[in-house]
Amino acid sequence: MKIEAKNLTAQLLHRARGNPPSTLANSAISNCFPGLEFDFRNIWRRLFVGIELHEADNIVVAVDPRSPYKSLLHHRLLKVADQPTIVPVVGPLDGGTGRAVRLTSPPDNPDGVWTLEWSNAMAAIVHKYAGRKTRVRCEFTARKAMNAVGLKTDTKRKVVYLRVRSIFAKNSGGATIPVIDSEAVLPGELTQSLCSPWQNDYRECLCYYWASSRPDYVNVELDDDGVSTGNNWLSLKREPKEYFLNAGSPALITYAGLFREWQSRLRFIIGGRDAD
Repeated sequence: MKIEAKNLTAQLLHRARGNPPSTLANSAISNCFPGLEFDFRNIWRRLFVGIELHEADNIVVAVDPRSPYKSLLHHRLLKVADQPTIVPVVGPLDGGTGRAVRLTSPPDNPDGVWTLEWSNAMAAIVHKYAGRKTRVRCEFTARKAMNAVGLKTDTKRKVVYLRVRSIFAKNSGGATIPVIDSEAVLPGELTQSLCSPWQNDYRECLCYYWASSRPDYVNVELDDDGVSTGNNWLSLKREPKEYFLNAGSPALITYAGLFREWQSRLRFIIGGRDAD
């Protein structure tokens, strides 16, 4: 008997046979930070119809020329449905006193605040408003603000009611499907904010950090006590077998070497071993 997932959650959480857990959207590193394959944060940029937000900041970076919200360009989104999009940055004082203070960094961040990850801050908003005609109350800074701005009781704000765009597309029958809506993310945008050249992050992120994207610990052998030996995939030599955690180790391919010779240096791995 074949079991076929029908609801959206089940389809999104389906893991193809042979794929590691990190290939799922809810566990991939790119869910909240740029991965090697795509930067999932970009799906939030056009969450609100008519404006475009920065993928990791609460500033409006672009406005649809056809929308009535042109005046919001370079303003900051402070609240959505009365929920703050920013939090204070708090940390200990030097000297070991244990007392926590607001961490400010004038002139860029004099109020000491940080934008919440959109995937966390907007989850409830998407659940309630996405794809519906109902508009949600959004509070912006009254003036343009290129630097971070805190939530102060006396801060003047501009209130606008915006529609929330659906993240997922619909099929011809009107059912939601596990495909990103083409109006939410334009072609090429999921990779726009990745490292350039790609070899920088590709080399630096060791120890299964992006296990879904590239091999890491290869040619592994176990002794009678269960202790393993093997190679770092980026090692220049395969003997002696040793795993290097330090990205700066001279035993690994250098950045320059990877830029120039990645086609010949990066070996295919089949069954956990180098493929000759």
